[in-house]
Amino acid sequence: MFSTPFLDIPALSGAAGTVRLPGSKSISNRVLLLAALASGTTTVHDLLDSDDTRVMLDALAALGCSIERSDDGTLRIEGLGGRLRTPRASLFLGNAGTAMRPLTAALALLGGEFELRGVPRMHERPIGDLVDALTQLGCRVDYLGNPGYPPLQIHPVALDSLQLDTPIRVRGDVSSQFLTALLLALPLAARAPAPTLPASRGSLPPEGAVPPWGGPAAGRDIVIDVVGELISKPYIEITLNLLARFGITVQREGWQRFTIPAGSQYRSPGDIHVEADASSASYFIALGAIAEGSGIRIEGVGADSIQGDIRFIDAARQMGAAVDSGPNWLAVSRAAWPLKAIDIDANHIPDAAMTLAVMALYADGPSTLRNIASWRVKETDRIDAMANELRKLGATVEDGPDFIRIHPLPATGWRAASIKTYDDHRVAMCFSLAAFNPDGVAVRILEPHCVAKTFPDYFETLFSVAHAPEVPVICIDGPTASGKGTLTVEVARRLGYHYLDSGTLYRVTGLVMRRAGLDAGPAHETRIADLARALPLVFSEGKVLLEGEDVSEDLRTEAAGMDASRVSALPAVRVALLALQRSFRRLPGLVADGRDMGTVIFPDAELKVYLTASAAHRAERRYKQLISKGISTTIDSLRADLEARDLRDSSRSVAPLKPAPDARLLDNSHQTIEQSVVQVLAWWQEVQPFESS
Repeated sequence: MFSTPFLDIPALSGAAGTVRLPGSKSISNRVLLLAALASGTTTVHDLLDSDDTRVMLDALAALGCSIERSDDGTLRIEGLGGRLRTPRASLFLGNAGTAMRPLTAALALLGGEFELRGVPRMHERPIGDLVDALTQLGCRVDYLGNPGYPPLQIHPVALDSLQLDTPIRVRGDVSSQFLTALLLALPLAARAPAPTLPASRGSLPPEGAVPPWGGPAAGRDIVIDVVGELISKPYIEITLNLLARFGITVQREGWQRFTIPAGSQYRSPGDIHVEADASSASYFIALGAIAEGSGIRIEGVGADSIQGDIRFIDAARQMGAAVDSGPNWLAVSRAAWPLKAIDIDANHIPDAAMTLAVMALYADGPSTLRNIASWRVKETDRIDAMANELRKLGATVEDGPDFIRIHPLPATGWRAASIKTYDDHRVAMCFSLAAFNPDGVAVRILEPHCVAKTFPDYFETLFSVAHAPEVPVICIDGPTASGKGTLTVEVARRLGYHYLDSGTLYRVTGLVMRRAGLDAGPAHETRIADLARALPLVFSEGKVLLEGEDVSEDLRTEAAGMDASRVSALPAVRVALLALQRSFRRLPGLVADGRDMGTVIFPDAELKVYLTASAAHRAERRYKQLISKGISTTIDSLRADLEARDLRDSSRSVAPLKPAPDARLLDNSHQTIEQSVVQVLAWWQEVQPFESS
C-alpha cells in the first residue's frame, strides 16, 4: 500500500494480464457479524483484510468473541450464540458503515452498555432512520452528538420488553444498510425463549452475567416494512443470501415486507468462503474496456456472483466492453472505441457506478447516471466529489440531487490534475483510470492510502498489468560516501517509487567473485560478467537476498566496497549489469543511485542530480560511521582511500564518474539529509505538471 501524501501515475498506454481481487467488503463484514452471533465455530476463508474489516474484528474481539487467525489468513471464529460475554464496551468503528450500522442494531438487542464512535466523516453519515426503527421496538439509543448521527450510546433492554406486535417500519430510500442491519440483528428477538435471568427489565446485568433476557416476546414472527422505495436492492440480496447460509430463511413480499420466522436461530455453516469484491472488479472491467492490449482476466468473482455490483458488467457491455465469464473469473477486452455513451439508472450498482463516471470521459457523447442520491451519504458526498474532480481533468459536468452527467473529453482536452480523494477509497481507484488518456498526461492521486478501506494493494495490482510508454526516473549520481544511497532511499520512500542501489549490484558481483575464487582482472573478466548477468538477487524489506541468503551485512564491509570498485572497472561486467539495472524501471517510478545512472543507464531520466561533497567532509562522515561500528581507522587514511577511488572511478574507460550534462549539482557538504531530500523533491516538483501538493 502507498502511504505517501500523493501518488503520481504517469501516462499509461495499455494493459494486459491477470489480477486476483481481495474479498468483498460487503460480504466480509456481514459474515463476521453473523459468525459472531451464531452458535458454533465458523472458519472464514478469503476474508478481506482492510480497514473496515479490521475495525469489525476489533469490535467483535472487544465484545468477547474468540478469533484465531492462521498463517494462510483463514479465521476461526467461536460464535457467541447470541449472548455477549462483555456487557460494557466503547467501540471505534472508523468510517465503516458496514460495521457501524449492523453493530448498532445487534448491540441494541444484545443487552449491554455500549458507546459507538468513528472518524469525523462517520459522524456526518446518517443513522437516524435505523435508530428510529430500533426505538419503535423499545430499544434505548442516545445520540452523543448531532441528532440522527453517530456517535451513539446504547443502553440495555430486556427482550421481553420489545414491542413486536406490529411491523417495524424503516426507510429504504436513504441507505439499504439500515434494512440490512435489522435483518442481521432481529433473529436475536425471534429465537425460542431462553431462561429468564434474575434482573429487572431494562437494567444492566452484573459483570459476568449472560445477557440478553428471554421472555414471552421471544419465539414469534418479526415483520419489517420498508417505507418508500428501497434503494440498492442487490445489497439486500447479499444479506438474505448470507442469512440463509447461517440458518435464517427470511420471507419477503416484494421489496416492501420482510418476515423473520419465529424460532429463527443463527447456526454456523462451518466453513464459508468470501467472494472477491465485485465493486473492486469494476475498475479492472473498466480497464479492460479502456486500455489497448490483449485484455484483463479477473479471478475471484464471476458473472454468477451473489453481489449486485457484478451487474456492472451489463453497463460495461453497453459502453462497448467485451466481457466473457466462467466459474469465478471474468475476461474483459476493448471492443467498441470510443466507448458508447450511456444513460442508466444506477441505483442497483451505487458503488460500481462511480467507475462509469470516469469511463464516460472516453465515450462518444454525454453519459448520465441517474437515481444515485445515496452517493451523497457515502464516505463523502460522492456526487459533488466526482463532479469536482472530473472538472479538474477538463470535463464538462452537470449534477443534481440524484444524478450526474459527464461530457467526454476530446484529444487535446485533457489536463494534468491533482485528484482530491476526500478519504474515499472509490474516488482514488476510479480516477487512476484517467491515466489512460490519449493526451499522455499524468494523474496525481492525493492521499492514496485511503484505498486501505477495501483494497490496500489496489495500485500495486493496477501497476502489475498496466503499461507506460515512459516510467519516470530520478537519477542520483555521485562519488563514494557522498550520501547518495541514504538520499535515494528517502526520496523513493516519499514518492512511493522503486529504489535501485546500483552500488549494491556491484558489491554483490564482487562478493560472488570472491566466493568463486576469482580476481578482478582481465583474466577473469568474462567469468565475472557471466556471474553478474545471472545474479539471483532480490531486494526485500531493506534486505539483500542472494539465492535466499541475506547478505546485507557482508555488503557493508570496506572489503566489499573495494571489490565493487574493482569489478565496476571491468567493461564486460558493466555491460552484463546494464539490462539488470534497467529492469528496475517499473511503475510508478524509480529513484536510482550510482555513478553512471544519468550518463549511461537512464540518459532519458526526467531529473538527474549529481551529489557531491568535499573529500574531507566525506572522510569525516565515513569515519563516524566506522567508529560507531567499533572499526578502528583514521580520517587521513579514509580521505586518501576516497581520493584514490574518485580517481579510479573518474578515469576508467567505460562510464567514468562524471555529472551528466543536464544534471543538477548538489553539494551537501554543509547540508543535512533532510535538507538534501527537500531540495531534490523541489526540483522534481518543478518538472512535474501538477501544482504543489
